Amino acid sequence: MRRPRGEPGSRAPRPTEGATCAGPGEPWSPSPNSMLRLLLSAQASAARLSGLLLLPPVQPCCLGPSKWGDQPPGGGLHAGPVQGLQRLLEQARSPGELLRWLGQNPTKVRAHHYPVALRRLGQLLGSQPRPPPVEQATLQDLSQLIIRNCPSFDIHTIHVCLHLAVLLGFPSDGPLMCALEQERRFRLPPKPPPTLQPVLHGGQRLEAALSCPHFLRRPRQHLIRSLAEARPEELTPHVMVLLAQHLARHRLREPQLLEAIAHFLVVQEAQLSSKVVQKLVLPFGRLNYLPLEQQFMPCLERILAREAGVAPLATVNILMSLCQLRCLPFRALHFVFSPGFINHISGTPHAFIVRRYLSLLDTAVELELPGYRGPRLPRRQQVPIFPQPLITDRARCKYSHKDIVAEGLRQLLGEEKYRQDLTVPPGYCTDFLLCVSSSGAVLPVRTQDPFLPYPPRSCPQGQAASQSTTHDPAQRVVLMLRERWHFCRDGQVLLGSRALRERHLGLMGYQLLPLPFEELESQRGLPQLKSYLRQKLQALGLRWGPEGGCG
Repeated sequence: MRRPRGEPGSRAPRPTEGATCAGPGEPWSPSPNSMLRLLLSAQASAARLSGLLLLPPVQPCCLGPSKWGDQPPGGGLHAGPVQGLQRLLEQARSPGELLRWLGQNPTKVRAHHYPVALRRLGQLLGSQPRPPPVEQATLQDLSQLIIRNCPSFDIHTIHVCLHLAVLLGFPSDGPLMCALEQERRFRLPPKPPPTLQPVLHGGQRLEAALSCPHFLRRPRQHLIRSLAEARPEELTPHVMVLLAQHLARHRLREPQLLEAIAHFLVVQEAQLSSKVVQKLVLPFGRLNYLPLEQQFMPCLERILAREAGVAPLATVNILMSLCQLRCLPFRALHFVFSPGFINHISGTPHAFIVRRYLSLLDTAVELELPGYRGPRLPRRQQVPIFPQPLITDRARCKYSHKDIVAEGLRQLLGEEKYRQDLTVPPGYCTDFLLCVSSSGAVLPVRTQDPFLPYPPRSCPQGQAASQSTTHDPAQRVVLMLRERWHFCRDGQVLLGSRALRERHLGLMGYQLLPLPFEELESQRGLPQLKSYLRQKLQALGLRWGPEGGCG
């Protein structure tokens, strides 16, 4: 009766020539006892040996010529002798014969022949009923051959030889295993020496943190502590510029840090050029923060008077920040609106951007400075201030509520009763604009001039934003999206550029209807948003529909 496979007493299957050799990193078969001690022990049985070591053949693709630089089978001048030696090793009938083939053919032996010999040795010792006797001298000679040639092995050959030597039971502290392990370590890439971090203090630590390319929003306590620990001589203009740029970039309206920048500017006034000052002043305008430092404005006025003719673009940048703070100095305005300054910047590479900023400053003078009597920007030099949505809005359009609000207005009012992204004189881009009759009815925009005249006709300077400044009976209502990124990081204070736009639109006579991001984010779906917009418009007394009634 045929005995089922795997029953006790059944003979272990002979390994086939097509089996795959485990490569580096694969699990090795356990070897509880030393194979060499078992081979030299009289009690060792053939069945026990075959159960301990079933070594698959070395795969030609792993140990063949492509890995060790030999010619492929059947090709090249030395392909025949090399492949012939491999066949002789695979067919050797005793360990002594293996050693003889390796020792007598030194010019034909390649690195991959040694794993072949180790594999054949395992087959001879583990698969025959009566293993041939093995002399210690034979094993030592084979070990010495491998030790002598292993410096020429590549990392794959070393891994395979280590694998086979472990399975054969060579002691882990023996010369063969130690030599192979040493060569394996030599092949590993060297570890770079640990970099010693210098000890940084005060301003150095602050500069290192702010200069780090991966530095986004450092904990505020860390910034304040680093600033407090810095000695006065460590707070260089470079460090303070990095801090100012960091606050402006990340919309961090931190009073302690902003006051420190203002104090530094006042103390170092004599050493600072206008090109540095423009960077230090930037966060104050952007974050809509007027410092408590009493000498802040007098200091800037002195710097502008001293440096206005040296760096025109820096001068205008400083005035732009002060315009957002509603702190424009008359003397500096006299200078930048003078014919000499305008003619000077006309031939410079940054002429267009300076003209745009001067147009904004002229608008601020028109709307916010009734007492100014100096020169103004000539009409032929004026350009639209912001003819399209700001860069931050374009970059974050996929996060904006503008599309869903537009769809809500379309379904609520109809496409003909609002305009989206309309730029009104002198160059402010509006989110949504409605034309409303004196009775509150929303009118089709195509039947009305959507623009209010600029400059406003007989406009009392500084009048309330809600009061109309024209004799046109139609009101212009501007829906202003207040997205999350339109505010400082705390979400409470509008950024300076946003506050300036709303302030100027209101002074020109547009009625503003803000749509805060907190309210927009709380609407779940278009039906809720339409209900929200209806409530907002009705709160202003607006009516719409076929007969002017609410639809």
